[in-house]
Amino acid sequence: MTTSDETELAVRGEEPNALERRTPGTPPVPASEGTGEPLATRSDDGGSGDGDQESGRGGRRRRPLRTVLLIAIAVAVAATAGMAASGVLGSDGESAASAAPSGPPATTKVQRTTLTDTETVDGNLSYGDATDVQAPAASGGAGSGGGQQGSGDTGAGVITWLPSDGVVLERGDTVYRVGQEKVPLLYGSIPLYRTLETGNEGEDVKILEKNLKALGYTGFTVDDTYTSSTAEAVEDWQEDLDREETGTVQVGDAVVASGPRRVAEVKSVPGALLSGSLLSLTGTSRVVNVDLDPQFEDLVKEGTKATVTLPDDTTVEAVVTDIGTPPPAQSGSGGDAGQQPEGGSDTATIPVQLKIKEQKKLGRYQAAQVDVVLKAETREDVLAVPVNALTAQRGGYALEAVTDKGVEYVPVKLGMFAGNLVEVTGAAVKEGMVVGVPK
Repeated sequence: MTTSDETELAVRGEEPNALERRTPGTPPVPASEGTGEPLATRSDDGGSGDGDQESGRGGRRRRPLRTVLLIAIAVAVAATAGMAASGVLGSDGESAASAAPSGPPATTKVQRTTLTDTETVDGNLSYGDATDVQAPAASGGAGSGGGQQGSGDTGAGVITWLPSDGVVLERGDTVYRVGQEKVPLLYGSIPLYRTLETGNEGEDVKILEKNLKALGYTGFTVDDTYTSSTAEAVEDWQEDLDREETGTVQVGDAVVASGPRRVAEVKSVPGALLSGSLLSLTGTSRVVNVDLDPQFEDLVKEGTKATVTLPDDTTVEAVVTDIGTPPPAQSGSGGDAGQQPEGGSDTATIPVQLKIKEQKKLGRYQAAQVDVVLKAETREDVLAVPVNALTAQRGGYALEAVTDKGVEYVPVKLGMFAGNLVEVTGAAVKEGMVVGVPK
């Protein structure tokens, strides 16, 4: 349709044929075979586009439609582009040669590049899950049947000191005090669960001896046997803790954790009786936790890289370090076995944790909601063009190639979509080929 024809239609209040225009920034929709009509677009949930759109942050697409997302949201384009380019329709009787356009309104080149497909999901920045430190049982431990309580000290069993929120505790640091007896932090995988004394054997003995050695105590061999030499080292340790030098270790004489810990919340106060939850501890590094929809499970594995966007729009790189167990298949009421029951997608998620190496880039954020961009797939050394360079043809797509001989339409097959680019292949498609795009 010529400009004069469009002007005339506008004057008469009529809309020019939408199929004779390409909308910049959207891929064309090919016409279905034998009908000349454009194929129906699909909504994000795989329907015909007539139903409700799936809700989600930023209108996020669903994984099964990744390859056709941009096509699905495209509008109809010029089905008669070839006729218009050839200048066949000269309404004033001029020759086709004089009416033919010189070329597309703008051009770009086919480029060789690397495409990365991504998916953005919601995440939570924090110091990780908190673990409560409970008061030891009354049968033993600092201020609760051992230590100074045996000497008749009336202050035993009363909390006399607690750390502040946010403090980082390392091996040997005091977690709290009871009757002024220090209860330190030790590193290990097994808590103190029995009285350790000469003659005991086991992994808990070895953990104690490893900690004593790391704290600078000597004169014993690190193994799984509690000897008299171990007892002597324990007495030196107890002296430094302002505790009675018994040479034995009671339940609750130390808090055992896998490494350094940060005080998340103090739950008691000095002067209170030693009971219940005293404080909670977390890791010392900030991490990102994602409740991942099972449909995106194939996007992550240990070592998968991701980009985290903070509330101030700054970004930091992260890597997946832990993936929880996917939820078991469930059968909904009246549905097929193995299908997720209606509404189950809100709770049936896969816990994923990501580690952030450059903690300084997180600034002062301690807890925040963040966007996590998972790098789903990468294709290297492929030919790509902007999506709006595609021209719809019957049964497929083509590029409007500009050559010395004029304009010709080169059929292409589509591959990965990434951002505003699409991978294209075809016998005649070459790197550097000049192709038309809308202005």
